[in-house]
Amino acid sequence: MMLQSMTGFSRASRENELAAVSWELRSVNGRGLEARMRLPSGYERLEQPARERVVRRFSRGNIQMTLSLLRGKALRQPVVNEDLLFELARVARRLQEEHGAAPARADGLLALRGVMDMPDAAEDEETGARIDALVFEALDAALDDLEAARRAEGAALRAVLEGHLNAIEALRLKAEADPSREPASIRARLAEQVRLLQDASAGLDEARLAQEAAFLATKADIREEIDRLKTHVASARALLANGGPVGRRLDFLAQEFNREANTLCSKSNAPSVTAIGLELKVIVDQFREQVQNLE
Repeated sequence: MMLQSMTGFSRASRENELAAVSWELRSVNGRGLEARMRLPSGYERLEQPARERVVRRFSRGNIQMTLSLLRGKALRQPVVNEDLLFELARVARRLQEEHGAAPARADGLLALRGVMDMPDAAEDEETGARIDALVFEALDAALDDLEAARRAEGAALRAVLEGHLNAIEALRLKAEADPSREPASIRARLAEQVRLLQDASAGLDEARLAQEAAFLATKADIREEIDRLKTHVASARALLANGGPVGRRLDFLAQEFNREANTLCSKSNAPSVTAIGLELKVIVDQFREQVQNLE
């Protein structure tokens, strides 16, 4: 399955002798799936089946749907107000005879307000069914285009997110290989911290001193954070590769990335590792920002 963004736009139209219909769809980010429709008066019956079509295609996003419908000539027969037409024709003749006005033309008289109207004829069952079919044909085309737009945006997002994951992995490897994690460096820092403890508490017994030293060694060990970052990167890459509606799961992983970055900074006893942790937080924030756009 392909990734989809939650943002997209589409428009599709269809026409026959009965009507001309047009759908306009706009999709933006949303926690769940919500379809809001604006339908012409008298066509409320279309809302539920139209919503079902949306649910079959999408999992998340706020989708605004607007239907425009203009009845064709077959359903709009002209009605002429003959009394008004004849009265206007009489007035026009008098103006011609008495004042030399130009002769009135039939098309000019018919175009005057109130002379001719084109009311919509009532729909019978067969006509209504044909109009509904035309509406859903246009909707299916608009949904096809919206899905294509969301997939194109999803492909672009995937490339961006993979770049962020590559950066996170590079920083993880950098932290793992940092010289401050060499045994000699760790022993030197630990010895200095133990010396400071002895200076601060001259009466500290050997057992307590060993306990504090073990605590300091455990606190400074970032092996678990490095291992978890590796696991989270692998999980995120698998989700991107599998596709489908993975936005929520990637958002959860982004929170886990951020937790590991914070712990890395809090455990660090070396400026170089702290710098890696801070840079990691920046990349994770960028990753999570982009994930918010995924279905």
